[in-house]
Amino acid sequence: MNLFMRLLIILLFASFSSVGQKLKKADKVVITNLQAHINYLADDKLEGRRAGTNGEKLAGEYISNEFQKAGLEPKGEKGWLQPFEIYDGKQINASTLLFINDRELKLNDEYFPFVFCPTASLEAAVSPALKEKGVPWFYDLKDVIEENKENPHFDLINAIKTLAGKTADKGATALFVYNTSAIPDDLKFDAKDNSRPLAIPVVYLTAKACKQYLADEAATLDLKLKTSIGDKKRTGNNVIGFLNNSAPTTIVFGAHYDHLGYGEDGNTLQRSGDKQIHNGADDNASGTAALIELARLLKSSKYKNNNYAFIAFSGEELGLFGSKYFTEHPTFDLQTVNYMINMDMVGRLNDSSKTITIGGYGTSPVWGNVFNALSRQKYLTVKYDSSGIGPSDHTSFYLKNIPVLFFFTGLHSDYHKPSDDAGKINYTGELFIIKYIESLVNQTNTKGKLAFQKTREPATTTSARFNVTLGIMPDYSFSGSGVRVDGVSDGRPAQKAGIQTGDIIMQLGSFDTNSLEAYMQALGKFHKGEKTTVKYKRGEETKEGNVEF
Repeated sequence: MNLFMRLLIILLFASFSSVGQKLKKADKVVITNLQAHINYLADDKLEGRRAGTNGEKLAGEYISNEFQKAGLEPKGEKGWLQPFEIYDGKQINASTLLFINDRELKLNDEYFPFVFCPTASLEAAVSPALKEKGVPWFYDLKDVIEENKENPHFDLINAIKTLAGKTADKGATALFVYNTSAIPDDLKFDAKDNSRPLAIPVVYLTAKACKQYLADEAATLDLKLKTSIGDKKRTGNNVIGFLNNSAPTTIVFGAHYDHLGYGEDGNTLQRSGDKQIHNGADDNASGTAALIELARLLKSSKYKNNNYAFIAFSGEELGLFGSKYFTEHPTFDLQTVNYMINMDMVGRLNDSSKTITIGGYGTSPVWGNVFNALSRQKYLTVKYDSSGIGPSDHTSFYLKNIPVLFFFTGLHSDYHKPSDDAGKINYTGELFIIKYIESLVNQTNTKGKLAFQKTREPATTTSARFNVTLGIMPDYSFSGSGVRVDGVSDGRPAQKAGIQTGDIIMQLGSFDTNSLEAYMQALGKFHKGEKTTVKYKRGEETKEGNVEF
């Protein structure tokens, strides 16, 4: 432990001590409980709570046990749990194989099928130098790679797909590609590519395989090939508890409890290549701990004009998987939901500014009066964000026309890094946030069902890799080819092009958008003021619209 860390800990304890003298006994119990919850959820033994892993399972068991102790009733599909499938991209199925001259080649070391391979099986005796009907063809990528080495818009994968289509039209039964150029091609099996299967298998042969089998192109090779590409899936679980006050409306409290695991899904901001556990104390053990404590406090409260649902979502880090699944498959009537409060990263309240951002301010005309009444409370400084759409689970509820609020203490240098640990949480600050939410529930206790209103979204993009946006909310859980639209912003290019919720974007300009990653890469090709076209599917019909960024 370095000197800086020692001083930081001393200051934190000093802050806690000065506030602690003013705390009631019940407040101190909340702080002790928060520490216990976060220390468990952010412990290394949970291995970062990646959705669909044993760490997530352990966290889910802990949360359901705490819900039970708080006096909630289970409201999942299987007790406390609501399982849902997480599409994890494509995989090469175990039945895939390649034999050349009765020797089985090693997958990835000597060959791999591209993700757009169909399920196929063939046997043939063929000379690589010959291109005849009814047999596989071989193609060296050297010339096309070297011809385009200075072309920033060249897409080698699309070139291979085009080549495969042409060879299939000429009667080839498969296409084997390889590269004898000194320029690396960086080709690999891309599990995130959702391209539709082509007419024939397309297989890459590595330099190791080329050296052994293609040294003499006139030689005859006995081939046996099987290709099988399938969906890779895992199962996540929402944890749902319910407090039934026999009221006509229900307030939903939500927080995601999944985190990044070891960063396997590519969403870590860790710069080193070391495999480390991302414990996610603030993101979002803090919100989950607040959820548990609110359940315990509201069970014994006098605010009985609403029922209360407490949902710990999984799959948020992958793109709101759990909350989207819940709103599509609710375990109680979604029409009875009064409003939804989402707590994501509420553990780093600054002791000096005491500032918390509350999103969703514009999602109901009632919020203005509610927050005016709460402004007399001096222990928090509130910044408001009007939008109902944001990078967390409240978005799924807003898209169902439900008023939402999003509590957030802000980004910090430990965000999505292994250093987001329990020792850095401001537990007293989190207590204040919980008390504030309690007061908010009190303010709405007699207001009945809150009216919903749509909000204007902030004109920001979701990635620094591109400077323009279509103005859509993508459906991150969609596993088909293309990008399915979960929401469309008013006045943005997508709406002007005629795109509606449920449409599937297939192409932007000349760029295929068969996956979300491909869509983002396509956006990166455009700049503000440029014009292009967008192709999208609505049901079985393909449509095209004009876009100006």
